[in-house]
Amino acid sequence: MTIWTDLTGIPFALDFVDAGGVRTRALTAGPKDGTPVVFLHGTSGHLEAFSRNIAPHVRAGLGCHAIDMLGHGYTDKPDYRYEIPRYVEHLIAYLDAQDIETAHLVGESLGGWVAGWLASEQPERVKSLQLVAAGGTKANPEIMNRIKTSTTEAVIQDNIELTRKRLHLLMFDGERNVSDELVQLRHAIYHTPEFVANLPNLLSLQEMEVRERNLMRPERLASITVPTLVVWGNENPFGDIPEATAMHEAIPNSRLELIGQCGHWPQHEQAAWFNQLSIDFIHANSQ
Repeated sequence: MTIWTDLTGIPFALDFVDAGGVRTRALTAGPKDGTPVVFLHGTSGHLEAFSRNIAPHVRAGLGCHAIDMLGHGYTDKPDYRYEIPRYVEHLIAYLDAQDIETAHLVGESLGGWVAGWLASEQPERVKSLQLVAAGGTKANPEIMNRIKTSTTEAVIQDNIELTRKRLHLLMFDGERNVSDELVQLRHAIYHTPEFVANLPNLLSLQEMEVRERNLMRPERLASITVPTLVVWGNENPFGDIPEATAMHEAIPNSRLELIGQCGHWPQHEQAAWFNQLSIDFIHANSQ
């Protein structure tokens, strides 16, 4: 399977949207009057992280949006540090540009951090929240250095095997779940001049001082009132199960789902399981 065969048989468009002055790459799919679902990827990622999820959600009658977040993929890269309020501002601008008053948010890693922050501050914009291997609740120097080093090596050195290694780091079973196409796409993104120049801004959350002031602390998690699903892979290389459990326990009335043989991309590695879980959760909270 390839990214484009994942999308076979559904109506979709890949275009750029002006989100508050930021030219934002967006994949939109499904009925225009369908319940809006917005998918948000992780650090140094791009919208193709959800290629295995869009078609099943569309077939369930949902209107899907997957974007390259601020400074990522082929979205504009303004020259400032990308802290969580900046990402939230960009996400709100995208929702406004698409006339979306409230949406179901599916955020993986950094995307979950951003979605959770928005839900804590403007719950009226969030119908439900899925925190998929979400980051932002801890500042672990070892993990922060792993993210920063592996990404920097893959960007600075024009060696496609380093990009492959960076993607394998996300997976429990990289041989099965990291296609040559995915590697080639990310390698192309990593080596655009704009991405290279912008890398320090993109990785600023891996600096301790910056991360500390952006953490999703327990009191912020406790303020989240929208229906919330926490999804975690048992083999997540960037956070152990207790991190997911603590997130679940801090968010009132949230639900925790763990999946085995899965790393940092549950939506990709365990797509069939995840899609049914996500669709059922969205439908249950669409009234």
